[in-house]
Amino acid sequence: MSEIQIDVVTDIVCPWCFIGVVRLHKVLADTGIEARILHHPFFLDPDVPPEGIDVAEKLRKRFGGDPAAMFARVEAEARKSGIPLDLSKQPRQRPTAAAHTLIRHALAKGTQDALATALFETHFLQALNIADPDVLAGIAARYGFAADEARRLATDAAELEITRQEAAAAAQGGISGVPFSVFNRRLALSGCQPEDVFHQALAQAASTTVEAGA
Repeated sequence: MSEIQIDVVTDIVCPWCFIGVVRLHKVLADTGIEARILHHPFFLDPDVPPEGIDVAEKLRKRFGGDPAAMFARVEAEARKSGIPLDLSKQPRQRPTAAAHTLIRHALAKGTQDALATALFETHFLQALNIADPDVLAGIAARYGFAADEARRLATDAAELEITRQEAAAAAQGGISGVPFSVFNRRLALSGCQPEDVFHQALAQAASTTVEAGA
């Protein structure tokens, strides 16, 4: 059976993206289906300043009232997938152009999916600042980067602009919410889906892969 390609559009500061990626990994492990996951950038908010913004304050302004119930719902879904998510640990949404730039370069190193997962964990579980080049360099050093290389990429204006253009292209292409997953460039899933939906999508993608190779 040929390998399935799964293109995943996410933002590292999106908790639903974190849950969705973990669920995808779990279903792949359960089924034993071979897949190549390719990560693509998206910005929940392209105008987040360098110091970040307070998530609870942003939600109160947008929706009114206390966001605690909204947080609780996300945390409950995360726990279903084995993620000990506590959104109070990470109160700030950070700009993610630098993180996405390293994810893009990790593809050539064969560590893209692992690095993306590590960055989700760094932001949400360790509550570190993933906009900080030194934090990023420390993480990327475990995934095939030299620390100086990672720090340079995370601060290079031209590299950051390429990432911004890719994220803008995703939005202009009709992606308005993440996670957004595409299986074998044919079947698209929008939003954080339950594991059984991923099972169905993978089964369908696997069958079309077999037919194409027959």
